[in-house]
Amino acid sequence: MGLLDRVNQANLQQRQGGSAAGATVAAPPVAPSGNGPTIAPPPPAPPPKAPEPPKAGEPPKAPGGLTERAATSGGAIGVTPQFAAAKTAVHAKLLEQYANKIDVTDREFVREKIVELTDEYVRSSGLTLTRPDKERLIESLMDDILGLGPLEVLLNDREITEIMINHPKQIYIERKGVPMLSEVTFENDKQLMRVIDRVVSSVGRRVDESSPMADARLKDGSRVNVIIPPLALKGPCMTIRKFSKEKMGPADLLKFKSSTPAMNQFMEAAVRARLNLLVSGGTGSGKTTLLNILSSFIPVEERIITCEDAAELQLQQDHVITLESRPANVEGKGAVPIRELVKNCLRMRPDRIIVGECRGGEALDMLQAMNTGHEGSMSTLHANSPREAIGRLETLVLMAGADLPSRAIRDQMASAVHYIVQQQRLRGGPRKIVSIAEVTGIENGELTYEEIFVFKQTGLRDGKAVGYHTATGIKPIRLEHMRSMGEELPDELFEPNKEPREEDLY
Repeated sequence: MGLLDRVNQANLQQRQGGSAAGATVAAPPVAPSGNGPTIAPPPPAPPPKAPEPPKAGEPPKAPGGLTERAATSGGAIGVTPQFAAAKTAVHAKLLEQYANKIDVTDREFVREKIVELTDEYVRSSGLTLTRPDKERLIESLMDDILGLGPLEVLLNDREITEIMINHPKQIYIERKGVPMLSEVTFENDKQLMRVIDRVVSSVGRRVDESSPMADARLKDGSRVNVIIPPLALKGPCMTIRKFSKEKMGPADLLKFKSSTPAMNQFMEAAVRARLNLLVSGGTGSGKTTLLNILSSFIPVEERIITCEDAAELQLQQDHVITLESRPANVEGKGAVPIRELVKNCLRMRPDRIIVGECRGGEALDMLQAMNTGHEGSMSTLHANSPREAIGRLETLVLMAGADLPSRAIRDQMASAVHYIVQQQRLRGGPRKIVSIAEVTGIENGELTYEEIFVFKQTGLRDGKAVGYHTATGIKPIRLEHMRSMGEELPDELFEPNKEPREEDLY
């Protein structure tokens, strides 16, 4: 059905409703999402109901406040066909008349024109809109024109850390580490694709049938991944990992019980003593956030160069150069992988190199940089423990295609990587540093390491893992190097803690 047909249908329904002498015209059912039965639109002015608890096996739903805000911003909650037709008509008229005049930075102009066109549509169609419905329509159009549509309400909620769009009619969010089903939805595939195109095009990338996957970022640095049909069978799929609007620092690690003052003191000394650190962890464990915090220990006078697939690091120093890889264009040319960035930054006189994440052959170039005068460099990689991090790093070096024997690779790793900081998302959602391990060398052909600090999980409380951090009693072999660099650490820092009382576990 075309745009004009939808508008005419809405007008016809209005005229029928006014001439039926009290008869009620039933609204057509809302189209099914593909994951459940057809859902009829809610009757007018329903009596308020107490929220029902989720059934067994169902994910929790977002708190009620989100529903009200989503309705205000045009999320497809209780959207009637008349509202949808009005929104489509005003949106089309706005683009037709003002497409070349719209300035996304001039919100007042855009709002003024939306109000004018909305009033004009209401007069011409005979549609009756209450003041709240009119404001809802205007805000929904503002979000579609200037923002990311229904996602705006989720992006503005500071408690939400992740937005997972499975398809236009199903959006999950993560709040305080717990995934839950949101009541915000998109109207259709086209609306979601408009949002996706806006996001990926803002960073010079594209997504279409020939290139159905893309990584991007929002203006605030939030990470975005997109995959669309034909690879995503139920419709366009987008995942947004939000970044906190306030930059986190070492104090936040203590606030959230992710580490201890002793661990923070040790990590700061290691960074300032120009020792190389590798942050290891699983997906969503907080590796990038921790890397940002560790980078805050770097002295302000040093020159730092970052290399990333999608720029996410938010360093607080002034002397920082940010490099970002580039995918191939439509013709399959022009790709600049992160490995080329690492090679190039060696010629840019860096004091330290920070690679956002080692995923392939750039691991070899990173190790060589660490061994050739760029001490104090850092990177992250996916692994579940320090032992697995060592094995995965060796695998990534082999992906570089260099025909090197295992012994040579391990020698490079033993001399380049000094400490592995293991970050983990525990059961129930808390993210903690569970291990700080020191690479001690090679023994019997294998890399060896010793854990300096660990998190000992003792059980569960309200479904969340609890335990305590403690030193292992092992002193780092590079302690003397730290002291020579002016970083004094007391011996008491490495003494094990006694297991605290049950109520003091975290």
